[in-house]
Amino acid sequence: MKKIALTILIVAFASCTNNKTDKKEVKDHVVSKKEEPAKTKKILIVLTSHSELGNTGIKTGFWIEEFATPYYYLKDRGFDITLASPKGGQPPIDPKSELADFQTESTKRFNEDQEVKNQLTKTLKLSEINHIDYDAIFYPGGHGPLWDLAEDEISIKLIEDFYNNNKPVAAVCHAPAVFKNTKNADGTSLVKGKKVTGFTNGEEAAVELTEIVPFLVENMLQENGGIYSKGADWGPYAVEDGLLITGQNPASAELVAEFLVKKL
Repeated sequence: MKKIALTILIVAFASCTNNKTDKKEVKDHVVSKKEEPAKTKKILIVLTSHSELGNTGIKTGFWIEEFATPYYYLKDRGFDITLASPKGGQPPIDPKSELADFQTESTKRFNEDQEVKNQLTKTLKLSEINHIDYDAIFYPGGHGPLWDLAEDEISIKLIEDFYNNNKPVAAVCHAPAVFKNTKNADGTSLVKGKKVTGFTNGEEAAVELTEIVPFLVENMLQENGGIYSKGADWGPYAVEDGLLITGQNPASAELVAEFLVKKL
């Protein structure tokens, strides 16, 4: 009996010791997991390289508010941002977006931010970009994209690569022009059957460029089968459908950035 009792005692002690060891290992594993740094999400912002408003002799480019607002919204939340354009280097700024009537808190911040201005002078060429290196792509507007990014084969493929690899694609104001030639794997338009928005026909008429632009964003999105909707002219309005996030006008830039952050 004494031998049996001693054996039971030894087994019980060994079991208790093993349990303590197991618990310590689990605890150590949990601690190590907590110490792992969170991966910083990387956003690619693509800007136009086109500077001429048709054959009018008037300068165009990207609209500052549509770049600055999402840029700072994303930067202030810890996202890693890379800037690119078809030609690389300094993308043209629409001079009208620098006028006093179009200043916002984000554009005022941009005006004083030499760091981001230096970054703009060194945008990467789209040909140097691989979607694998980024978590999402964002296109600011301005009239420039109607001429170059809408037709740029590298940009088109890049959007398709992001979308087909489950990465969000966002565009605001005239930038939904980039969906003019993008396709699904079955050859249909990328926006077909999806909720989208973009610069309205009414807004284009208000700036008196209906007869100048190569196409109207609203018409193009509808012709490509998109489920187009809009809010009041010049008011903030954005829609999200799966991986696609689109905004109507400059006032919608922050809303698009908010949707993108939630998506990520």
